Amino acid sequence: MEKVKRFWFMLLLILTVAIVGCSPDDTAGDGDDSESSDDVVEGDWEGQTINVQLIGDFDMEDSTDPVTGEKTQGLQVIKDEFESQHPGATVEFTIMPWEGYTEKTQAMLTSGEADVYQMPGIADFAAQGVLEPLEPYIEEDPDFNLDRFIDNQVDGWKALGPDSDELGIYGLPFLGDARFIAYDKQLFDEWGVEYLSKYPTMEEVAEKAKQMTGTNPETGEQNYGIWFRGDWSSAFTLINLAEGQNGSWGSGFAWDEIEFNFDSPEMESGLEWLLEMQEYAPEGLVSDQGSEKWLTQENDIAIMLNQGPGDTVMPAYAQGLGERIGIAQEFKNDEGVGGMFAGSPITMAKDSDNKELAWEWMKFATSETVQQYVFEEANGMPAIQAAETWDSYAEVENLMAPTMEAMSTPWTPRYPWASSQPRFILTSEVEAALTGERSAEEAVEKAQRESEEWLENRN
Repeated sequence: MEKVKRFWFMLLLILTVAIVGCSPDDTAGDGDDSESSDDVVEGDWEGQTINVQLIGDFDMEDSTDPVTGEKTQGLQVIKDEFESQHPGATVEFTIMPWEGYTEKTQAMLTSGEADVYQMPGIADFAAQGVLEPLEPYIEEDPDFNLDRFIDNQVDGWKALGPDSDELGIYGLPFLGDARFIAYDKQLFDEWGVEYLSKYPTMEEVAEKAKQMTGTNPETGEQNYGIWFRGDWSSAFTLINLAEGQNGSWGSGFAWDEIEFNFDSPEMESGLEWLLEMQEYAPEGLVSDQGSEKWLTQENDIAIMLNQGPGDTVMPAYAQGLGERIGIAQEFKNDEGVGGMFAGSPITMAKDSDNKELAWEWMKFATSETVQQYVFEEANGMPAIQAAETWDSYAEVENLMAPTMEAMSTPWTPRYPWASSQPRFILTSEVEAALTGERSAEEAVEKAQRESEEWLENRN
């Protein structure tokens, strides 16, 4: 009798488990955090590992923003997602600061330490033959389309290989960036000055900067009409001034074809303009000082030249100033083009042992998943058009819309010397002019001469 009871008990238990397991109310595998079979990328990834080098403020672990107090997700969430889509694969990260990144990247490439690199200085490295050309991967991958990127982003990062006569694709846009003119609407209102035009001229900026330098008529505080960096980025500020006069830095892309225009009339008059604007700026331009109150309630500067979204968009909103700040485009030529092409592409090392997995990472890094992470968690700018559909974009659209426009109208391709010695030569001469060591004419002539000498020695 006891055996019969145990039999029926076990049968009932089995049936109960089976019914529960088949219940339509069971949501296992249907939630947002589950892995869909559609997300898994076909391929034999077992045992493959890639190392991805990144530059800047990325962090593997979650952190708390010291200004807003908000929690920020680390790269671990991106690592987990990629590995879940590529079962058996492992992605590791090498994160380095911006300081000295060119030399550190060169050392990593020489020793073969990474498979994928974030690489603003792509022109130099592509010419060395250490980067994998990407056109074959793009052409053979039916799931990848360059149309995902903001206009001009792909063209801006094209480069020449060691044996190339035509620019090719060695990198995909990863971090978007742009340069623009930012201004404080409140100061404009207090001085009774009309806001900057969408595409201001040098004359307009100069006139309005002059009008807003002095004692604020409402607050009684000292205000300054303009500010710009007189050190690190001054070469790019000057180049943009030349572009606004239909000039340019020069021509060519391959080192043996480059011709500099650093001593052109447009460059000289642009530097003269900066010297004039110095009169309406606080002291300390050449040492990156004087703008300490920018993006605070006590701000005393009306117009900021050569600004970027990373230091403007989210920081402005974090300080409750999102509606107070305005953005105008940098100076453009008659074709509507001007300003430094900025940001970072990602590239594949020529000597990578796992190129297919590296390509999978590059696609993943330019997908909405990672690009939205970059925007919302890493205070970076996305490089894809889909960003305009995100709720997080809509929350800051008044600053992001002109930023996205600026990203689509810079000078392309990127200045090929932007990470090389001519940049530092020109920067040094702008500083010399701002400190009164040389006249504008003497400074641009010296920059031209030394850059040509460097180019001759390099070739």
